[in-house]
Order: sequence, then C-alpha cells, then structure tokens
Amino acid sequence: MTARLFEPLTLRGLTLKNRVVVSPMQTYSAPDALPGAWHRVHLGRFALGGAGLVMGEATAVSPEGRSTADDLGLWSDDQERAMAELARAVQACGAAFGLQLQHAGRKASTTAPWQGFANAPIAAGSEVLGPSAHPASEGAHLPRAMTTEDMDRLVAAFAEAARRADRAGVDLVEIHMAHGYLLHSFLSPLANARRDDYGGSLANRMRFPLRIAKAVRKAWPQEKPLACRISSVDGVGIGWTLEESADFAKALAGVGVDLVDCSSGGMTLPERGMLVPRAPGFQLPFAAELRRVPGIATIAVGIITDARQAEAAIASGQADLVALGREMLENPNWALQAANALEPEQAYTRWPVPFGWWLKRRARASR
Repeated sequence: MTARLFEPLTLRGLTLKNRVVVSPMQTYSAPDALPGAWHRVHLGRFALGGAGLVMGEATAVSPEGRSTADDLGLWSDDQERAMAELARAVQACGAAFGLQLQHAGRKASTTAPWQGFANAPIAAGSEVLGPSAHPASEGAHLPRAMTTEDMDRLVAAFAEAARRADRAGVDLVEIHMAHGYLLHSFLSPLANARRDDYGGSLANRMRFPLRIAKAVRKAWPQEKPLACRISSVDGVGIGWTLEESADFAKALAGVGVDLVDCSSGGMTLPERGMLVPRAPGFQLPFAAELRRVPGIATIAVGIITDARQAEAAIASGQADLVALGREMLENPNWALQAANALEPEQAYTRWPVPFGWWLKRRARASR
C-alpha cells in the first residue's frame, strides 16, 4: 500500500513524484551571486535522497536585494546560465527543481548568521529599501522608504527574474513574502507605517505584494505552478494575523498563485511580544487553515522530522506537501528512509536503482 506521503501531486502541468519538499535554505555561499559546483552537489544530494521537490535558496532579483554579498542572484545572463546548470543537476537526480525569488528589503547588506547578521558595508550605488524609514531591528541599517517608482522597478525585476528562471528550466517559482524581508514588511503593520495607497488598511498593505505576484504570474508560464512563502503570523496576538493571511491567500489565488508555503515570524517584536512557541509541527495549523481557501494548496513546514508525523499531516488533510530544512541537512536521505519506514514491504524500491539493489541485499544478509 502506498503511503499518502509518497502519492504524486499535480500542480498545473507539474507532477511531483511525492509530497516531500526540501525547504529553501540560504547558505550564503555564492560569490558573485552565482550558483556553482557546491550548489549542484548540495541540492543534488537531496534529489538523490528521494525528495519530490528541491527548492533552491532565496535568490535576489536585484543586487541591492541580497541579504549578504554571498547570496544567489538572478538578474544577469551569467547567473541565468549557471542556474540552468543547477536545475539540470537537480532534475537529473530525480526531483523537480523550484527556486525562491526574493528581495531582502530592510534585512539587506548584512553578514552571514555565523558572523552575527551584523551590518555589512552597503555597496557603492546600492541602498537598503523598505516600506518605511524604520530599521528591521535596533542598530540595523536605516532603510529608505520606497517610492512608487522603486516599486515599479521591482515589479519589473521580479517578472524578469521569473522569465530567466523559466529559460533556465526551473519547474516552480516561489516568491518570498515571509520572515521580515521586503514583501512581508509591506504586509505587516509592525513594519509598514506608510500613509499612502501602500499602507494602513489590509488592502493597502497587500497592494505591492499582490502587484509582484500578478507580474510574476504573467511572466511565468501558465503550465508551471507559482508559490508564495508567507509568515502566517508575526507572533502571538501581535502584528500580522492568521485571519489576514487567509484574506491574503484568497487574493493570491485570485491572481493565479497555486501554493502557499506556511511559515511564521521574522519581525522584531515589541517588548513582551512572543513568537509562536516552537514544537514539532508547530506551523501545521496554519497550513490546515489556509488550505481551506479555494484554489490554494499548502506546504507545511516547521520541525517536521518524523516520517509518521509527515504522513499524518498529509493523510489528515492538514497540508498538501511537507517541507523539511535542517532535518535534511542532518539526513539528506530522509525521504527514502521515510519510504522504508512507511512502506516496509517495498523497502528500497524507491531508492535509486544503483543504491537500492545493494542496500536491499545488505538488509537481507543482516537479518
């Protein structure tokens, strides 16, 4: 009997072989913003490990949109060619390849996390942008409040990055609208203090992110699925709410978004503000709630580490896909080992043939 976790899922013209997703995880390892051999091996091992969809890390649509100087980018021909090599490598290893497009906004121009996320020098001719002139945290770069001309430029940049991703052979694009980066900072009242058509009411705060989604959908082929990663809530009873996320998901569906990747957090909260408590599967209720929106499928993410936990999330209808990040770093073969655990009578049949043939015989010999 096939486990629900290993049933195919079709989104537009893309059929994923199973419901296991490798989350986009920034590695801050791309000098000149180019993916290289390191990225091909890093992501290819997850594909060999059985995941149905491997997401490339956050990829900036413009130079000033990078979190660090070593983030990936997709605004040049050289980057497009390198991304095509990465896409082919992942697909050749058995998975669909997705790419997350982003602009870091107020969180741009920092060092890597193991260097403290400290302010890094702002490159000549660049600047840090945000919805308002308020830093992401105390001591962070002071952003310039974006003008409507800035927004027009970035709408075009996201659309052009989507066209480049398509030419590079990417199967799915995800727009990063979470974790305090530019588009989330427009959504959240904790960051957006504008008094024009892009601030204040929920409709106004959603306006710029929806412009981006609409432009990407128009630039991205109709047969390819489009996803958005959102912070379902900013925290407990503060800032952006789950009810607003549901309204936003409806609006995203209305412009052709197929899939919502349901995360949370990313804003610096006021004193006594509390993030959602972390426990295994702590963001599953967000995926379950947003899955009720007509036309939207959801990805559940957040301390999903056990095969039966992931299977239950799919079988119970809480989500259409489950995504793992750090657990995959610990065990790139997680998906294949989950298949063995959930389908013991078919052990090793989902493994790449050169692996499974030997491992099945080793298992028999060790009984």
